[in-house]
Amino acid sequence: MTSLRDLQVGEAARVTGYGESSGYRRKLLSMGLTPGVEIRVTRLAPMGDPVEIRVRGSSLSLRKDEAQNVLVE
Repeated sequence: MTSLRDLQVGEAARVTGYGESSGYRRKLLSMGLTPGVEIRVTRLAPMGDPVEIRVRGSSLSLRKDEAQNVLVE
């Protein structure tokens, strides 16, 4: 499994879970990043932080540490 942080612009993936040390789990769930949902990376900032993703018809921006805790396949 890889994390959301490892994806490049244009790549799509499916959320499989969260990192073990994820203090962001509740926040990520409330934003719609539930296991099984498909996401697509739409933009990366020049330094890689934040990452903009498209999920359920909405755009979300996540910081590197938040994106690192989202496991995808």
